[in-house]
Amino acid sequence: MAEQTHVLFVEDDDVIREATQLALERDGFAVTARPDGLSGLEAFRAARPDIALLDVMVPGLDGVSLCRRIRDESTVPVIMLSARADSIDVVLGLEAGADDYVTKPFDGAVLVARIRAVLRRFGHAGGDRSAEPAGPADGGALTFGDLEVDTEGMEVRRAGRPVALTPTEMRLLLEFSAAPGTVLSRDKLLERVWDYGWGGDTRVVDVHVQRLRQKIGQDRIETVRGFGYKLKA
Repeated sequence: MAEQTHVLFVEDDDVIREATQLALERDGFAVTARPDGLSGLEAFRAARPDIALLDVMVPGLDGVSLCRRIRDESTVPVIMLSARADSIDVVLGLEAGADDYVTKPFDGAVLVARIRAVLRRFGHAGGDRSAEPAGPADGGALTFGDLEVDTEGMEVRRAGRPVALTPTEMRLLLEFSAAPGTVLSRDKLLERVWDYGWGGDTRVVDVHVQRLRQKIGQDRIETVRGFGYKLKA
């Protein structure tokens, strides 16, 4: 019997928390649910879940701050839950290190699909390597100026120093590295990196590109206005 995927769910609304926990458990997930950020952080450290679902507006330690604390300690995938699609909280959550977000109220099936998509990117839930971006034909390292990308060892160095990337940032860089100089649209990146088989919010791409630039160099990824992004060869 396959080991259950463990979800940490932090939500202060009792009805949403209990209903979502039941729905996730029916889909085969093991769920640890907490009503506030501080108890959520304690549960994260004690249980080391496979993925965290964090509501933005929770008491004690808000979801964005909790995401930052988790990201300081782990690369575990994080999905933020926000009541407003146009809220600055969405961007703040992504900038804090979240990998994706879902807007409330959400359909249970959509939430499960987004969870499974994130887990596939992180190698959980029966993910397969066929969906991963292609590396160089010889499996060696790629070099772009002072940036070196080892597609086999999944390591990145800048000017000889290791660069710590989250799995989502690594997948994004691998997509760029597989086609240097080629413009990749936001929709294409959503499909390839976030596994969106439907339209998604391109802010997810923009914020992750911004975070990636901070780590590998602001000028390494170029914005092509109206089209997308490309890695400078």
